[in-house]
Amino acid sequence: MAPTGLKQFASSSLVLGALLGGVPTLGLPESLNPLALAPALAQGPLDEATTIRVYELVSPAVVAIQTNTSDGSGSIVDASGLILTNAHVVGNERVVTVRLADGRTFQGDVVGYADNRLDLAAVRLRGNPTNLPTVTIAPPNSVRVGQSALAIGSPFGLQGTLTVGIVSRIDTERNLIQTDAAINPGNSGGPLLNRDGQLIGVNTAIYTTGREGGNVGIGFAIPTDAVQTFLAAVRAGTASTTAAGVGRSDREPTPITINGPTVQGQLDDKSNILPDGSYYNPYIFEGQAGQVITVEMTSSDVDSFLILLAPEREDIFVQDDDSGGNYNARLTVQLPYTGSYLIFANAFAEGETGRYQLRLSDQRATGLSYLLQQQGRLGPGDRTLSDGSYFQEFSFQGRAGQQGVLRLSSPDFDTYLLLIDRNQALIAENDDADRNTTDSELIVTLPYDGMYTIVVNAFDRTGQGEFSLTVQ
Repeated sequence: MAPTGLKQFASSSLVLGALLGGVPTLGLPESLNPLALAPALAQGPLDEATTIRVYELVSPAVVAIQTNTSDGSGSIVDASGLILTNAHVVGNERVVTVRLADGRTFQGDVVGYADNRLDLAAVRLRGNPTNLPTVTIAPPNSVRVGQSALAIGSPFGLQGTLTVGIVSRIDTERNLIQTDAAINPGNSGGPLLNRDGQLIGVNTAIYTTGREGGNVGIGFAIPTDAVQTFLAAVRAGTASTTAAGVGRSDREPTPITINGPTVQGQLDDKSNILPDGSYYNPYIFEGQAGQVITVEMTSSDVDSFLILLAPEREDIFVQDDDSGGNYNARLTVQLPYTGSYLIFANAFAEGETGRYQLRLSDQRATGLSYLLQQQGRLGPGDRTLSDGSYFQEFSFQGRAGQQGVLRLSSPDFDTYLLLIDRNQALIAENDDADRNTTDSELIVTLPYDGMYTIVVNAFDRTGQGEFSLTVQ
């Protein structure tokens, strides 16, 4: 059991990728103050002068790439003409056309593809050009949630387009950077940049509603640790020269209804594909504000993975891997508004194929009233806090003035439960619900309308095993 007071770990570990600009610290001591831990990140939004400076510095080194079937973008990464882009931009073609920002056009040879379906490729310009402008690559693991992000590319063929946003999320499981900087068809392969003009990722995909769909505020980039590994292989001559699994399809979302029949689906090469090489099929449904729904995906062929988001909003993004038990996925959420929602029926690992069943139900039909219901396992493979204890994060939508009851139980370890607000500040925490249990419970009145984060944690580094989390 925990002693009275805060559990002593650094805030930067607790809320991985904290939104550090203007964080309320709730009177935390200096050792727990995220601003003291990372002062270089405690910056306001980009000002006009900074945006102009980054664009003028980097845009000369961002190119447009044309093939027989697609268009995309790329970054010149050395002055002799090596270009970094996406594998799905160049596809299986051996020679592509590259147009520089100054209007010059070159032919380029595709000289390498990343392994394991990672969506990266390299192009070498013909003609031995010299003294080309280049993009500087940021150090690995230097990106933080909340920092500014700028994208330059050729969306819809409009070369040299700049868009600005922030790093919205870092998906550590799939090694992807999520951003709300507008990324559209044609941005693929272009750079995602920090406020110093350094490349922090290669723009690779967006969540959209189909072949005619554009940006909905959820885009993804491949981070620099993967980029540097790939470029090292290209320069050493050891990168693969064969494209594998780089295709992208544009399957439209299939309409489904709450409490409708169970969907029988299949993940295969006709499905859409995420940047990590995993297949997914999109579905769309209409929901009502305040409605509590459960989505279940079961399969004996694949490790099910579910994603729920909104096609035109950024304030809802929920995912689940194994809460349904036996590699099945299950998530329960309260819908924040009336309108359309997207479900992605996805496999956890790259290239997994097979049949699955998808069910969407209204919790009122089952007599339950959970805002969130999760089962899982905490242990090796999860992130750790500074004290070495494992943790996972879950999100739910709440309303100002709503009373929430959060319960975390486990038959295997001493649980620790924390509630975090949208600014990554601590709202409440609990070790033991009472002196007779090591399960945790929080009863809180929510301060605002919006998303909240729950941290499922073990009291110390020895804690691991099965857990159950509910929010009512």
